[in-house]
Amino acid sequence: MTRKYGSVVIATVIISWPLAALANNLTTTVTNNFGTPGGLVDMPTAEMAPEGQLSTTVAHYDGTTKTTLSFQVTDRLSTSFRYSAIKGLIPEPGRPPFSTFYDRSFDLSFRILDETQYRPAVAIGLQDFIGTGLFGGEYIVATKSIGNKLRVTGGVGWGRLGSEGSFGKTGSRPTGLLGEGGIPTYDRWFRGDVAAFAGASYAVTDRLNFKVEYSSDAYDREVLDGIINHKTPWNFGVDYKISQSARLSAYSLYGDEVGVNLTFAINARKPAVNGGVETAPLPVAVRAPGDHNDLGWTQDNIRQSNVRTAVADGLKTEGMALHAIELDSRSARVMVRNSRFDMRPQAIGRTARVLSRTLPASVETFTITQVVQGIPTSSVTLRRSDLERLENAPASEMLQAVTFSDALALRQPDVLQPDAYPRFGWSIGPFLRFSVFDPDNPVRANGGIQFRGDYRIGTGWVASGSVSVKLFGDLDKVSLPGASGLPRVRSNVALYSQTDDPTIDYLTVAKYSRPAQNLYSRVTVGYLEKMYAGASAEVLWKPVDSRLAFGGEVNYVQPRDFDQLFGTRTRQTSGGTVPEFNGHLSAYYDFGFGFHGQLDAGRYLAGDWGATIALDREFANGWRVGAYATKTDVSSATFGEGSFDKGIRISIPLSWGTGQPTQRRSNTVIRSLSRDGGARLDVNGRLYETIRNTHEPETAKTWGKFWR
Repeated sequence: MTRKYGSVVIATVIISWPLAALANNLTTTVTNNFGTPGGLVDMPTAEMAPEGQLSTTVAHYDGTTKTTLSFQVTDRLSTSFRYSAIKGLIPEPGRPPFSTFYDRSFDLSFRILDETQYRPAVAIGLQDFIGTGLFGGEYIVATKSIGNKLRVTGGVGWGRLGSEGSFGKTGSRPTGLLGEGGIPTYDRWFRGDVAAFAGASYAVTDRLNFKVEYSSDAYDREVLDGIINHKTPWNFGVDYKISQSARLSAYSLYGDEVGVNLTFAINARKPAVNGGVETAPLPVAVRAPGDHNDLGWTQDNIRQSNVRTAVADGLKTEGMALHAIELDSRSARVMVRNSRFDMRPQAIGRTARVLSRTLPASVETFTITQVVQGIPTSSVTLRRSDLERLENAPASEMLQAVTFSDALALRQPDVLQPDAYPRFGWSIGPFLRFSVFDPDNPVRANGGIQFRGDYRIGTGWVASGSVSVKLFGDLDKVSLPGASGLPRVRSNVALYSQTDDPTIDYLTVAKYSRPAQNLYSRVTVGYLEKMYAGASAEVLWKPVDSRLAFGGEVNYVQPRDFDQLFGTRTRQTSGGTVPEFNGHLSAYYDFGFGFHGQLDAGRYLAGDWGATIALDREFANGWRVGAYATKTDVSSATFGEGSFDKGIRISIPLSWGTGQPTQRRSNTVIRSLSRDGGARLDVNGRLYETIRNTHEPETAKTWGKFWR
C-alpha cells in the first residue's frame, strides 16, 4: 500500500470508528514539537490544555530550535506564538544559506465539537497564519479517547500538513516566504494539496506517555535545502511528567533525527498559594438590642474625636488610610485610601468591619468612598444591619445588599484628615528591560536598580519620579534598522541604553480631577518617559456601573537627550522631524466572560494615523493575557520587519504568587523590535486603568473577597 493511500485509510478508520468510550473533556498538559497542546509528536490533535494554562515549550533537534508560548484562552480556543531558529536555510536559489534564520509564527486552534460516548472531539486550526509562512498549514482533526489511557487521532491538513502523501487538492496555494512576515496568510488558508495524518498516545502511568504518528508534513523546504533527510513519515515519542509544571519529551523524527522538548506550564486560574496568607480580619461587631437608640455621642465632641481616631487606627492596622470622615446620628461617610488590596472588595469589606467595631451603635448606614490619585471614584453604601446579618452568608448575598454610586452623586466629607496631604512614598528594587527578535541576537536585556518616589502635594496633585542605574546588559547593541522614511521615534532605542550613569526614567507633576459625574481628567507635565518630555492631557467618561468607557488624549512631546537627564534634543532625526502633537480617541468595553477590549484611534509619535485594537483574557485573580495590533497609514515595506506593530502582553499580580495582598504587578510585553510606525507615548497614570478596578463591573467579579 502506498503512503498516499495508507494515510487516507488510517485517518478514515480512526475518525469513523464508532469507539464506545466514556466521554471526557480531552484536556492535556502535553505539548507537541510545535509547542501546541496535544499528545503527538509533530501533528495536531483535538486536545486542549486546561483553560487558563500558559505554557512555554523549547523544542530542539539538529539545527532547529523552536520556542513557543501557548495560552488556552477558553476551554475551546488555544493560541500560540512561536520563535524558531533554523540553521542552513537558503533564502532563495543561488544565495548562500542563512547562518541562522529566525522566524516568528502564530497558531490558532478551535475545538468545534466536544467528545461524546461515540463521537470524537473535532478541532480546526491554523498554523503559522501570521508570519512568513515557513510553517504554514491548516487542519481539521478528530481525537477520541478509548478508556482512560488511549487516545487516537486522525485528520487532514493543507500547506505543510498536506505535503506528505497528498490525496487531493483544493485550489492553488502560493509557496514562497512572505518577505518581512507579520501579515495574515489568508490567501493560503485551506488551499493546495490535502493529505491525511493520524496518531495515537498511550498513558502507561500518570507520568509516562508514549506516542506514535503518521505525519503529513514532508519537510519539503528543509529537505530541499539539505537541512534534514526525510526517510519515513512515521514519528515516535515518549513524554515524562517531571512535576505539575514541567514535562520532558523525547522523539524520533522522519527516521533520521532525534529531538527533545521541555515544557513549563502554569495556570492563570489557579493561585500559587491557595486561600491567601494574609492576616484574617476581625469579625463584625454585632450591636446589642436597643443600642442603636443611644444618641448621646452626638453631643460629645471628645467622644466624636475618639471615634475618628479609632477608625483611622483600625484602617491603618489593615494597611489602609482614612482620608476623610463625616458622621451624623444615623450614617457615616468615609473616604479611604487603599494601597494594599488589589482585590477592591477586600478593601471595602475590611473597611466595613472596622466601622462596625468603631462607630457608635446608632450609625446604621455606611458609605465607603475609594480615593485614587487623590480623587474620589466610586462609593459603596450598605446597611450595618445587613453586615451583621450576612457575615456568615455567601458574599453574593452581600453584593445584592449594597449600592454602587458615583462619588460625586453623594455628599462627601468636607474636612480631610490632617495626614491626607502632603505625603511622600518611595520604593527601591531591581529592574529588567527586554528587547527581543534582534536579528543579531534574539534576546537582549538591561538590568539594574530602580528608585521610585511620589509626593502627594494636595487633592489630585501628584509629583512622581524614577531613577535607574544600569548594572549589566546589552540593549545598547540592538541593531538600528535602515532608513524607512519615518522619523526615528523608537528605533534608536540603543542610543538610550548606552550610558551606565544614573538616568531619569520619568519626572512629572500630574493633576487628577473630577469635572463632573462620570467624568475624570488628567494633566501631566515633565519628563514623561525615557525618550520624551512634554505634556499630556486626558479626559475619560466612565459611569460607575457601566462596562463601556470613552476617552481622549492629546500630547505635546519633545525628544529627550540620550543620557536621559534634564536636556532635550532637536526634533530632527535621520528619518525626518518628530511631530509636536499626537493623541488618540479611545473606547473600552468589558465583554463579560473574562474578555476585555480596547480600541485607540488617532495620531502616533511618528505622525502616522491609524488605530490599535487590543483584546485581553482576564481572570478574577487579576491575571491578564492578551494581544494587540496597530495598523497605520505606514505601508508594510516602510514599517520594516514584522509589517506592522503587534504584540502579546501578560500582566501578573504579585499577590498571585505570594498569597499576600498587594497592588504591584509584573507586566511583560512581547513585541517585535522597536519600530517607528504605530509607536505611542508611554505616559504613566492613564485614567482608565487608574479608576477601573474601583467601579462596579470590575468589583463584582471579585466580590467573593469581601469577607476575606
